[in-house]
Amino acid sequence: MVERKAWADKRAEIMDRPGAGAAYEAARLRFELGEAVRQRREELGLTQAELAERAGLKQPAVARFEAGGTMPTIPMLERLAEALEVRLNVQFQPLREAS
Repeated sequence: MVERKAWADKRAEIMDRPGAGAAYEAARLRFELGEAVRQRREELGLTQAELAERAGLKQPAVARFEAGGTMPTIPMLERLAEALEVRLNVQFQPLREAS
């Protein structure tokens, strides 16, 4: 019989692999950016297709972005910010303050 591991043990094992921390951080960033775009889009009452048209994108690209499936470039973020009627603010934070 195969012994099952607790999720915390499995996660610790995965996070100990080389590069896992950086990959996790990249995924977190993609998710948070996508979530922010989705929330703002919904505040404005826009569909994904409407946002895509405003930003010069296709609707599937907006859907992938909102789901955290793509890492955007700064020019793409600028286009989305303009389409969402917000200002893009990129900043660096010391690691001890970032969470």
